This record gives sequence, C-alpha cells and structure tokens, in this order.
Amino acid sequence: MARDSLAELYTEPFAAEREWTVEDIPVLTASVAVPRPVPAADRVSRRIHRYYQLQCRSYLRYCERWLLPQAEAAYREALETSAPLPCLRAELKYQVTYNRGGLWSLYTQSRETAVSGPSLLTRRGDTWDLNGGYPVELSAFFPPRGGWKKRLLALAAEEIQRQERAGVSRYREDWRQALRRRFNAQNYYLTAEGLTFFFPMFSIAPAAEGVPVFTLPYGTDPLRLPEGFEAGTE
Repeated sequence: MARDSLAELYTEPFAAEREWTVEDIPVLTASVAVPRPVPAADRVSRRIHRYYQLQCRSYLRYCERWLLPQAEAAYREALETSAPLPCLRAELKYQVTYNRGGLWSLYTQSRETAVSGPSLLTRRGDTWDLNGGYPVELSAFFPPRGGWKKRLLALAAEEIQRQERAGVSRYREDWRQALRRRFNAQNYYLTAEGLTFFFPMFSIAPAAEGVPVFTLPYGTDPLRLPEGFEAGTE
C-alpha cells in the first residue's frame, strides 16, 4: 500500500455564499457546501481538497454566467408587470455515503429554485480510491465482460415495475427506452447497502420523483468490490 494511502477520509464542510444584485436589489443567491479533508496533510487529501475547491468555484461561475441573466430577466419582467420581485436561489450540497476500507464515496447535488415550476435537482456521484487518490470507474466493481450494464438496467426495470404496481411512484410511459438512452456510468456512488446508481431528473420520471435512484446490494452477482477494498455496513 502506498505511503499516503488512507483507510478512511475525514472531512468537514467548506461553505461559500454569493449574492448578485440588479439596481441594488438581490436577484440571485447561491450557497455552496463541499467537503474539505481534515487535516489535508497527505497527497491524497490535498488532491481531493483541490478537486472540490474547483467544483465550488465552477458552480459559482455557472451561477453568474447562466443563472444571473435569467434572474435579471425575471426581475425586469416583474417590474414591467408590477409583479412581486423574484429572487432566485441556487445551492450545492454534498452527502458522504461510504467511507471505509480505502474507498470514499459521496454525491453532490445542486438545487435551482426557479420563479415558477419545480426546483431543478442535479446530482453527481464520486467514488475515490484512497490508496492512490483517483476516482474509481463503475466497471471496476464488476468482472470483465460480466454484462454489468445489462444487470443494472434489469434491476432498475424490476424496481420501477414494483413501485408502479404499489402505487408509490410514477414513471414516464417510455421509461424502458429512456433507461437505456440516459444511463451514464458516471452516475453512481457506494452506500452501506450496495452500489447506488441514478438517472437525471426528468429523464425517466416526472419532476415529482426527483432524482430516481436504484441500489444493487453487495453480494448480488456480479457486483464485487475491487481487490484490496472492504465491504459491509458500519
């Protein structure tokens, strides 16, 4: 094992806030919370720290370049129609979902509150190899040529059918085709129960369902952790 390898990663939130105004009136606020390793005394922790600092800055730039023009347009329209002045909100948060045996996994999720309509949720999953300090690809959790994508899509289809029969969730009529089209191998993270993969909001279900998630439990063929890593619940 490398000198800088870690069995677990300890972090605390790094928070940032911004407010943008038009004619001294707030039209857009943004809040960000990303993980910060403590202490960032080794090579792996410093690399992860730089990665999420970059994500923080990138998200604030996105808010300024893309959301601020929308917020200003909504403000101008409200002035013209004598409507209440809107203030759009954007936030980026994170949730650590797995931290043991040399693997650290989490998701970050942004929420954009629009003037009208549902809030837009955008989720991103990350799983890190703490031995080397690099992201782990989804394929690493399955044997070569193991048909893992087909297995994950079948699991999602079974769960969707179960939820619809129980009346607890509703999906698009074309969800079977959308599952294949919108599957992205980067959209996953680990939990104590298993490997969780997800689909973008609106991609396979109405807005009310948020971000659809599905979990393949540990011990389910062909799921496996890479050699040298540890599974199990806390």
